[in-house]
Amino acid sequence: MRIAIVGGGAAAVALLDSLSLMEARPASVTVFEPSARLWSGRAYGPDLDVVRVNAPPVIMSIRHGDQGHYARWLGERAAAHLDERLGVPLIPRALYGEYLRETAEEAAARLPVEVRRDRVTGLAQRGPALASRTAGGDEQVFDRVVLCVGGGSPPDLFGLSGSPGYVADPYPLARTSRKVPRDGAVAVIGSGLTAVDVVVALASAGHAGPIAMMSRGGVLPHVWQRPIRHESVHLTAANLREVRTAGEVARLLRAELDDRGEDFDAFAADLLATPSEDPVLRLRRQIAAIDAPEMGRRIVQQAAHTLGPLVWNVLRDRDRLTDTDRRTAVSVASPMVPVNALQLDRLLERGQLTLVRGLRAVEHADPGFAITTAGGAYSGGVTRADIVINAVNPPPRAVPEAAASLVASLLAEGLATTGPEGGLTATTEGTVHVLGGLAASETFVTSSIPAVAAQAAATARTLMGG
Repeated sequence: MRIAIVGGGAAAVALLDSLSLMEARPASVTVFEPSARLWSGRAYGPDLDVVRVNAPPVIMSIRHGDQGHYARWLGERAAAHLDERLGVPLIPRALYGEYLRETAEEAAARLPVEVRRDRVTGLAQRGPALASRTAGGDEQVFDRVVLCVGGGSPPDLFGLSGSPGYVADPYPLARTSRKVPRDGAVAVIGSGLTAVDVVVALASAGHAGPIAMMSRGGVLPHVWQRPIRHESVHLTAANLREVRTAGEVARLLRAELDDRGEDFDAFAADLLATPSEDPVLRLRRQIAAIDAPEMGRRIVQQAAHTLGPLVWNVLRDRDRLTDTDRRTAVSVASPMVPVNALQLDRLLERGQLTLVRGLRAVEHADPGFAITTAGGAYSGGVTRADIVINAVNPPPRAVPEAAASLVASLLAEGLATTGPEGGLTATTEGTVHVLGGLAASETFVTSSIPAVAAQAAATARTLMGG
């Protein structure tokens, strides 16, 4: 079996690791990754230490079925990064990138792996096999091809690309923070995890000017709570395979909370209030609840990343979700770590940080930028900025610019189709596989490491006939 893996980020590492642990192994594995970020991808490359992994180690193992794999690798280094509020280590992303690199190298030592620093621009059917074409003009034949190309690029919502003072992609934040004048007024477009990273990085670099986090809804990520072990009885894979509506999923969650003596209706009402509540008050309530014993959010977060893809594509009423519903779901499923929440609160308390709702437009005004909001409560009164940093996350299932020609060739050759909500579905009998955020089966919640690791393990079994 000759396997090609297109892309060399976290999904590729998970797949290599799974393949290397199987009894039946491929004859060859070729990894195509032209960028300098081999194995770490955009997310886990070298950066500031305050740019942390936004999740506790227990759910960051790249090896499916072995939750302790990452913790064992950390070893004694974990103590230096212990977060006292969460009770677990919170690791710089660059250090997690080292974990991915070492895991990939160990897997490559168990497999016949070749890494090619070239970009695959097309695939074509050659009998039962596939021929890859690269930007360098080479062709190579494989039995199976797995796309691990990652997510798309941050969208430029206001057409600011090329404007002086506009930062289109904030990562790495070590580079971005050096570009920002110390006393300049900064507008951060977005209010999700990337925006939180930007604000925390600026503060750690000693930025003294005003910072505004600006978005349409002004919804911040929820705050991680101290982990409490829980084994679901009702909200399980077996039960979720039988559901077809969101109401049926809610009934399983209600049963889970009923067993614990917790009030489902109060929990649901709190979630539904996310877009309307003052985001500063909500942030402070959630900081106060880091150690709270209630399990509702913990259960939902666990299910969203480990079971979400299982149920998402069979929900008949999923198209009824509004943009507001989706922003709420993402804020719950992808929380911020407490140390970042506390930093935001300090900046808000001293007036350096402002949260702006109702963002309508950002225009280059030479000098600086003019900002238009819908006004009303919590609009923030911010009307200008010297620097604008784009912290808008790529849309789900977006095609990365570097993979555009490859995706176009897959569609033209009939090797894949696009799903109703975007992304790719392979049409061949096991010849092409799509792993990670580009898969049409993905939910609107960004792929987490547990989900990617599980998909990689399943893909490895399929590739090797399991």
